[in-house]
Amino acid sequence: MRINRLQLSSNLLSGHRLFVSTSSQYIQRSFIASCGRQYLHTRPPLLRARPPQSNAKAPLAMTTTATTLKGQPLDRTVLDSLLRRRMFYTPSFEVSLYDYGPPGTSLQSNILDVWRKHFVLEEDMLEVDCSVLTPHSVFKTSGHVDRFSDWMCRDPKSGDIFRADHFVEDILEGRLNGDKKARQAPVEEKAKDAKREKKKNKGEIEAVKLDDAVVKEYEEILAQIDNFDGPALGELIRKYDLRVPTSGELPTEPVAFNLMFQTSIGPSSNLPGYLRPETAQGQFLNFAKLLEFNQSSMPFASASIGKSYRNEISPRAGLLRVREFLMAEIEHFVDPESGKAHHRFAEIEDIEMDLLDRDTQLSGSTKVKTMTIGQAVKDGVVDNQTLGYFLARIKLFLQKIGVDLRKLRFRQHMAHYACDCWDAELLTTTGWVECVGCADRSAYDLTVHAKATDKPLFVREQLETPRQVEEWQVDIQKKKFGPLFKKDAKAIETVLTASTQQCREGWAKELKENGKVVVEVPELGKKEISGDVLAVNWITRTEHVREYTPNVIEPSFGIGRILYALCEHARSVLSFPVTVAPTKVLICPLSGNKEFVPAVRELTKKLRAAQISTRVDDSSSSIGRRYSRNDELGTALALTVDFQTVKDGTITLRERDSTRQIRADTDKIIEVIKDLVAGNKTWEEVEKELPKFEGQETEVVVGQ
Repeated sequence: MRINRLQLSSNLLSGHRLFVSTSSQYIQRSFIASCGRQYLHTRPPLLRARPPQSNAKAPLAMTTTATTLKGQPLDRTVLDSLLRRRMFYTPSFEVSLYDYGPPGTSLQSNILDVWRKHFVLEEDMLEVDCSVLTPHSVFKTSGHVDRFSDWMCRDPKSGDIFRADHFVEDILEGRLNGDKKARQAPVEEKAKDAKREKKKNKGEIEAVKLDDAVVKEYEEILAQIDNFDGPALGELIRKYDLRVPTSGELPTEPVAFNLMFQTSIGPSSNLPGYLRPETAQGQFLNFAKLLEFNQSSMPFASASIGKSYRNEISPRAGLLRVREFLMAEIEHFVDPESGKAHHRFAEIEDIEMDLLDRDTQLSGSTKVKTMTIGQAVKDGVVDNQTLGYFLARIKLFLQKIGVDLRKLRFRQHMAHYACDCWDAELLTTTGWVECVGCADRSAYDLTVHAKATDKPLFVREQLETPRQVEEWQVDIQKKKFGPLFKKDAKAIETVLTASTQQCREGWAKELKENGKVVVEVPELGKKEISGDVLAVNWITRTEHVREYTPNVIEPSFGIGRILYALCEHARSVLSFPVTVAPTKVLICPLSGNKEFVPAVRELTKKLRAAQISTRVDDSSSSIGRRYSRNDELGTALALTVDFQTVKDGTITLRERDSTRQIRADTDKIIEVIKDLVAGNKTWEEVEKELPKFEGQETEVVVGQ
């Protein structure tokens, strides 16, 4: 008995089983057009009926818990298992290094493609590719050799090494969780890292109630943990008796550990060098050539994508903290006399931002303030328009690639090297993770490299009319200054000469009143300078050619961290936007019937000609199972070739997240796919244009 061209209704395609009986025999087939999802928080059978879908959209209020985009609990262990099993990434050599597999490589390439279009093309940036191997002199000048360090301490009993701030953070969080348990309050634990857990007790959290004042102290310390140096961390360890859980011993005093990988250049080993810890220095050293390439026009920006290397003390959390990682960095050079205004600021000034400012952190709170970026700049929360412009553009980029905006905040980072600095942090199962840093570095970098190389790294602007310039001028008594500050003299002098007029005016007042000034120096902290070696005078001079060192706004993206956070922020499968999905389109013949082969080949040819990545799954598994395993890879769209395709050339297009389908002729569907991949249309817009499809034609053999 044969049933030809059986039209299956939509309820069968959503997961119900069809039984067709003849005598004592029956054939059971399961047709699932909607994906049999493997939820990341549990492991149900592969084929399952989907629960009813709600059309209500979740509000975009910030969340503080690790969930999927649909609000389901997120089990990081299951997610990591999925990413490794499907070879998004895999450990290499077991030393906190990772290799990306085919889907991970594709996902990373697509993220970078969106980044290039969003920043390099949209902002007309100059992209460069600078050397990874860098001479010692470059990083000596930039301060990396002396001060690019983390603080580490050691268990005197076992010899285990900890990053000091992580050690303090873990112990205090554990005590706070114990207090919550004693008060019978819910305890939200971060995802555990296996290597880190080996250095802790494996027992449950001990319920110990703390005084309210102690709880407040701990919370205030954790809110600003990134701002403590080694001596301050050591003081916290002693003050609160923070002991290594496995040995009960106080750790050793924190010491600085330089994070750069050192090597030798050439066979004689006489030229020391380093693997770069960031891509920025190559862009600074090429500033003069880039300015000339840009026809001496200001402002302009350079951009670079490349690998960086840091010898982390305690790598953890998979891709979130590794020793080799991919960065994408921008150096936007701007005239300081422009007030750092941006000509396109009006385009983004109404974008709302969740901001955790410096004052809020110092008060011990982590509550964000929601305001437009225009208001933030107007109120002085964000220092200037150019910095605010890039913060808003960073948010738009993260939104474009599929980040859950409820798990995004911008935290003001109290960096000594910057006038103002904000980190875009994404919430993951390990807590808030810095994924993008955006700093106003003033003129520091160009100034130090110009002094070290004796090459002009400034802009020369011919004035049509000479002008009288009144300004504060810094005068340093170098014969006394050098012997007084010794090896720190160059770093302090750089801060003084690169200072703003506002800073100099304040110093002049301090010198008059106190006979000395206190200056913040990157990585050195506060330095006191007396009036014997420093004078700040108000002068008037005539200027025919204006020479100035540009200020730099630097957005810096950690691509690996963004990639992993994006996986966590996905829904119950890896719901990447079409623009970044590793594979854009799955092509599925409904069965192994040879009549489908020509249509599959033609579709593949057309999509490849359009430079759209495809994957053909013509295995013997059911259509639902094939949808499911490709949904698991984040494949955004699926084309189903059936008997109707053979008959009239129409084809079904399925969207992964809604699992809804449309049908039209092949050429029309190809055009729709191009629009979706380019981001010109959304699936909702496509559904309004083309008819919804609710059935599938197939052929079911019921008996002999």
